[in-house]
Amino acid sequence: MQWLNVLSQQASLEKALQELASHAEFTEADVGFLFVSSAFASEYPRILPLLHQCFRIRVLVGCSGSGVIGSGLEIEEEPAISLTLARLPDVQVHPFYLDPAAMPDLDASPAAWEAYLGISNQLRPHFILLSDHFRTGINELVQGLDFAYPHSSKVGGLMSGGSQARDHALFLQDRFYRQGTVGVALAGNIRVDSVVAQGCRPVGSPLQVSQISGNVITALEDRPPLALLKDMVQDLSPQEQRLIRHSNGIFIGIVTDPFKADPKPGDFLVRMILGLDPETGAIAVAERIRPGQRIQFHVRDAQTSAADLKTVLERYQAGLKTSPQGALLFSCLARGISLYQAPNIDSTLMASILGDIPLGGFFGNGEIGPVGNSTHVHGFTSVFALFHPAHA
Repeated sequence: MQWLNVLSQQASLEKALQELASHAEFTEADVGFLFVSSAFASEYPRILPLLHQCFRIRVLVGCSGSGVIGSGLEIEEEPAISLTLARLPDVQVHPFYLDPAAMPDLDASPAAWEAYLGISNQLRPHFILLSDHFRTGINELVQGLDFAYPHSSKVGGLMSGGSQARDHALFLQDRFYRQGTVGVALAGNIRVDSVVAQGCRPVGSPLQVSQISGNVITALEDRPPLALLKDMVQDLSPQEQRLIRHSNGIFIGIVTDPFKADPKPGDFLVRMILGLDPETGAIAVAERIRPGQRIQFHVRDAQTSAADLKTVLERYQAGLKTSPQGALLFSCLARGISLYQAPNIDSTLMASILGDIPLGGFFGNGEIGPVGNSTHVHGFTSVFALFHPAHA
């Protein structure tokens, strides 16, 4: 198994692709992951024909992004192309395009989902998913994949870089699409691990949901949620109180394991608070929650986000016997410089903990990765896919 990543910041498409080819250690590969800055939006139809003149890639998949990641750099809002190539002996690579209009219902059988993707669950495939965020039904898609492929990893991201579908592109083989989902399923001698950093930390104590209406929590511990939040704030540090006063500084973390008595960071599915009702004390959350589930308030800032990423990467590294051979990073466009006020933070942290692994990726409108035993679509998150041979 061999992986490499090359990145070009040339503003000319032709020069950028030539630079990628000149810096690549090999130009023939079993699979390639292509991430293109939205600065090349007018060039999307030309990219694949020109790329295939420089490289021989059996399966190519990719998308556009407001920023791209590669060669230890995170290039935001500027021209850049990142290409990750892999030679994968004894690995089956299955490319697919998924039309959201043909997606099975969530109550469909696993066989219907296998027919939709054209891939048998018996292969135990690992999925890399790249999707649009306009009409794709991505939440239903990952739920269906979890149901039909319960032992498979699913990671990826939602393309970004513009406010309309025509500003974006999904790439697959020699075609590009404006909507839907493209991806690859990898089966055979390969393992795909995932590391999900949601960038938050819990404050206060876990609280049980007493009453819920859709995605609106109307009672926590039999009290109005807003009243409990105000009580909790009084016991927080001045820095944490300042974070909570900002609309994007306070989140809800849903405990994913109901049997875990003392949940820690990483045991929560973190979701945005959509609104507060000062009259009833209710809180609207960007997730459906069931009565009896436990939640905990979370805060987020640059320091917390970096610390969370460091924690989950170190936890992952501690369990490794061999280093990953390659990696992809799907990061929220709300991270990067807009969060840290400095470039390359997530990429640099990964390299400092896991070593100099070929890494490509992009900044997207959402990230796909597991929390607990289920796959979710996240925001404000960095999701790493890390590739190993399954057998020595």
